[in-house]
Amino acid sequence: MRERPTLLLLHGGPGFDHSGYKPILSPLTDSAQLIHLDNRSNGRSDRTGPERWTLSHWGDDVRDFCDALQIEKPVVIGTSFGGFVAMAYATRYPDHPGKLILCSTSAKWRLERVLDAFERIGGKEAREVARRFFERPSAETGAEYTRVCLPCYMHNPGDPHTLARTVFNFKVTHDFMARQQARFDFLEDLKRIKCPTLVLGGEDDPIAPIADSEDIAAGLPHELVRFERFVGCGHGVMFDAPEQFLQVIRDFLKE
Repeated sequence: MRERPTLLLLHGGPGFDHSGYKPILSPLTDSAQLIHLDNRSNGRSDRTGPERWTLSHWGDDVRDFCDALQIEKPVVIGTSFGGFVAMAYATRYPDHPGKLILCSTSAKWRLERVLDAFERIGGKEAREVARRFFERPSAETGAEYTRVCLPCYMHNPGDPHTLARTVFNFKVTHDFMARQQARFDFLEDLKRIKCPTLVLGGEDDPIAPIADSEDIAAGLPHELVRFERFVGCGHGVMFDAPEQFLQVIRDFLKE
């Protein structure tokens, strides 16, 4: 028997589950105990009222979940929206995590930066469709966004059956966009993080542009941060460069 670190994955979204991540990350069981956590009211987790649909509450939940399972010094990996939650957790409880991995995520939402990235990758139509959706989220603008903008996210579309098996809670998605997306800002709080932190970003990511990863790396204590840029990768480097992604994670776990 051999002690292994516990790797706790926080999914994207908000409102989604872990279905798309489990197949990609399963090979890491050779290096860690792997746990996929659907955030409160997201995906397959129990539903609560919207008063608990906040980054601070979700960050608290990560700590409480680990404490309930007696997980000490977890390695928490947050991807996309999960990165927001991971930053909320690590800045609120800096002594709790053993390591932190922030993948394809942002510490602060900058709409114009996102729109510029969509235009660079998908042209002016992608920019305008994204603007309409983020400024006026609805079923109609969401359907248009799915058709035009989602293909810009990644170069590798991945398993076509993933969406069919994913459990969504779009009430959480729309609530987050209305109440928190334009307001959260962890840039100043990043200096409170005390654990080694790996930042991963794709250079072709439209929704969490590579400049956002650069901002996170710059805001962290320099002696703790490792920053990896993935050339030719979009949102979710684990999907566009799975072998490189897994190797970087394994190396970081061993450090």
